[in-house]
Amino acid sequence: MVVGNVPEAADFVVIGAGPGGYTAALEAARRGRKVMLIDRAGESGVGGVCLNVGCIPSKALIEAADLYHRAVHARDLGLPVVNGPFDLDRFHAFRKRVVSGLADGVRGQLRAAKVEIVAGTATLTDMHVLVINTPDNQARFVQFKSLVIATGSLPVELPNLPFSAHVLDSTAFLEQDALPEKLTVVGGGYIGLELGTAAAKLGASVTIVEAETALLPTMPDVLGGPLHRRLSALGVEVQLSAQVIDFDGVTVTVRKANGEHTQHLADRVLSAVGRRPNTPDLGLEMVLGNRPEGLLAVNPDRLVTRDIAAIGDVTPGPALAHKATAEAAVAVQALCGEQVAFEPAAIPAIIFSDPEIGSAGLSHAAASEIGMQAQRTRLPLGVSGRAATLGAREGFAEIVWDRDSGAVVGVHIAAPHASELIAEAVLAIEMGVTVEDLSLIVHPHPTLSELLTETAAQAHMQGETT
Repeated sequence: MVVGNVPEAADFVVIGAGPGGYTAALEAARRGRKVMLIDRAGESGVGGVCLNVGCIPSKALIEAADLYHRAVHARDLGLPVVNGPFDLDRFHAFRKRVVSGLADGVRGQLRAAKVEIVAGTATLTDMHVLVINTPDNQARFVQFKSLVIATGSLPVELPNLPFSAHVLDSTAFLEQDALPEKLTVVGGGYIGLELGTAAAKLGASVTIVEAETALLPTMPDVLGGPLHRRLSALGVEVQLSAQVIDFDGVTVTVRKANGEHTQHLADRVLSAVGRRPNTPDLGLEMVLGNRPEGLLAVNPDRLVTRDIAAIGDVTPGPALAHKATAEAAVAVQALCGEQVAFEPAAIPAIIFSDPEIGSAGLSHAAASEIGMQAQRTRLPLGVSGRAATLGAREGFAEIVWDRDSGAVVGVHIAAPHASELIAEAVLAIEMGVTVEDLSLIVHPHPTLSELLTETAAQAHMQGETT
């Protein structure tokens, strides 16, 4: 290690050990590059927010909450009713085992690839030099040949609702040692819906407050309806076109669009209004000439400069772990001198709500706006025998297709396991599959996957009659 301002030589450096960062590190090592992976938390940070405090632990809670809720309401299935409380301590032990096991697996891959993991925060001081501020307050200067910025994002903190012991971000919510009795969720996006639904299934009285006119305001509007109805059945109050303007630790004050103020009680508030790119302290003004506000502009190959790439939540597009992972391969190829571009036809978005949401490609409105002769065909979940055996009622599958070519351009699903079903839809969009093609694929019965082929068959018949 070199301490001071004399830089040591490094080949390939990655900042951030989340899904995008560790994938980039492994891909670069596979190509023969000597890789340094920098993360604020060092080895314990491997996996990033997603694995350690986000995607994985939240899905563990959602799964546990759904299983608990179904068990409590299992009388109609012939099962004995569960009367005991949810054991949060045992859940936390399970969550930690899951996270630890997955993180150890990634660390093992990095060790096998001879990736050097360095603890600290990195700041650019030159086009090819950065300084690592280590946990022991030392400065380690590094001169790199190639750099990938994969620093992810941070939760947005509202000025009138600063994070505290009673106002939680998603990380703090997942680490609570006691479940709230009365929870207010600020934000009707995916984080708020996922965690709010889980809390409701575990017995909390939940209110969701969303400033826009519908839940999931950034997604196709057809998806909000089934969620709203299911939330109502779970006893969740949804307030749309409303904003939380104050919380004193006991009472939440909400302002509606008409200016009316209402109040309700809460012992916790989950603030889930979005995330912002984690770029302020990277020293990017040394490279770009000015300090960037928000997302970093990247070329199709994910390059910011000839030798610096950026991927994941710091770049335009959906802030999704699988997008960052896919971008990582492209960025490494570009930094290794290959002519590549990140140009997916569809990046799936999924929400582990009830019902689950899976969405890929264009909405009907978006397809129409670009001049396409867009058609949409939708089948309700009620046609599915498999859904009936699951006791699932709310949901549908919708295919958006081009009337001229018959090509599938969008698929939107609200159904159990939509997060798994949407992968087939992404393949169909990427391969230019027509609704006729999709209708001819033999799906197993009885499964939820039949929804896609049945919807496609309906679309094909619709196309033949118009």
